[in-house]
Amino acid sequence: MKDIAIQAARAGGQVLMQKFGTTLVVEHKGENDLVTDVDRASEAAIVSVIRGTFPRHDILAEEGQYPAYDSRYRWIIDPLDGTTNYAHGFPWFAVSIALERDGEVILGVVHNPFTRELFIAEKGEGAFLNDIQIRVSRTAALSKALLATGFPYDRKRSPVNNYDHFVHFQQIAQACRRPGSASLDLVYTAAGRLDGYWEMKLKPWDVAAGQLIVTEAGGRVSDFDGKALDIYGKECLASNGQIHAEMIEVLKGGIRPE
Repeated sequence: MKDIAIQAARAGGQVLMQKFGTTLVVEHKGENDLVTDVDRASEAAIVSVIRGTFPRHDILAEEGQYPAYDSRYRWIIDPLDGTTNYAHGFPWFAVSIALERDGEVILGVVHNPFTRELFIAEKGEGAFLNDIQIRVSRTAALSKALLATGFPYDRKRSPVNNYDHFVHFQQIAQACRRPGSASLDLVYTAAGRLDGYWEMKLKPWDVAAGQLIVTEAGGRVSDFDGKALDIYGKECLASNGQIHAEMIEVLKGGIRPE
């Protein structure tokens, strides 16, 4: 299954790189939520690889609807995480693939084809970047931390938009970044390049793979209250573990999704 996940991620990444920087067909799923012909082509390539070996596994993907087989296994796929970046020629995007077994994520792969970095974790087996094991950072204080976040697509209409949390963290942490790809923010936290990450109103394909990679790298993932992360929920908090409690305290001071 790991080999197929890697093969599928590379197949999707190849599609992304073939089209990167070219003229795209861009549609709007919402006011600020883009989808391109490349999203769909990447997803088709990924699903083709998975279906070739596991034809009766279930699939949950961002762009397409697939038959339900009531399998113990479900693949959770984001064929292009960072579509807005990609559509603007900004090279920060990824393919994200996770595998659930009986409702538990047991495998996660995040592939950045532009940098040729492939992050992978299996449940209980550690986290790796291009075959080298990775660990979260040792930053012990939020004041010394580099954080990342993102903003929901309905940020122009909804007061639950993460702006308040962003301001609070900017005032307390060393710095905050908003790169534009949840899966990469998570695996960068796993690799110790970021110390923490938070975001709201995400979808399961945004976080399923990355959260496992963080956990297997020695980090912690939860909701904003510190409870176990639900990849189908509305909040995601990830950190190196050492600054987690401080981040929860900051998040208590802002508006939360209901």
